[in-house]
Amino acid sequence: MPHTMKCPLDNLYGMHAYSRLTLDEKEISYLIEDDIPSMHAVLELRTGDCVRMHFLHPAPPSPSENPESSERDAELVIVACSVADSDKPSIVTGDLNDVAWSRTTRLFRKLSGLLDPRVGRGMFNTFHANYPFLRWPLDHLFHSEHFTVSSIQRLPNIGSDHFALLTKLCYTPARCAGQEGLEADGSDRSLASSIAGQQDASAADVPEPEK
Repeated sequence: MPHTMKCPLDNLYGMHAYSRLTLDEKEISYLIEDDIPSMHAVLELRTGDCVRMHFLHPAPPSPSENPESSERDAELVIVACSVADSDKPSIVTGDLNDVAWSRTTRLFRKLSGLLDPRVGRGMFNTFHANYPFLRWPLDHLFHSEHFTVSSIQRLPNIGSDHFALLTKLCYTPARCAGQEGLEADGSDRSLASSIAGQQDASAADVPEPEK
């Protein structure tokens, strides 16, 4: 892959992004925690159209390390709010360490206005790859209404504890009006403000593209 972003770390939260298409305005940020990175870039399609890309891997709640999920929740909330303030085509993806039906993931969808391509298509449980009876959808891709879904599938085991999730999107902005996501109300926005405030974070912390 000719275009990459690389952030190797020893704490299991290092990230790498690889692309055949040009990645511009690349930035690695530590939005909430000093050792948990996220990646932000502008992907240039072959048509010349540009797409906001946000790659996330927030830390999950852990009895031994982090008994609460406040840091993860805050990261999702501020990225959601940043995307919501933009009319640019956008994709947010990564191992979010949260299931698709949780309060936080649904809040993310409401705030961002992004669409979940799994809705109506299946669960696509990606973790844990080694335990067939204990699997959840922790790996996600959310997209703006500028895209329609061509296909989505969970790929075979590659030796990781996660399965890879392959999602193919078509850039079809003319079909925007035919897709509807979840909508946030006043209580959702109040909850989001509280979650972000606990970590002294805001949507302004999220890198925004100039293109």
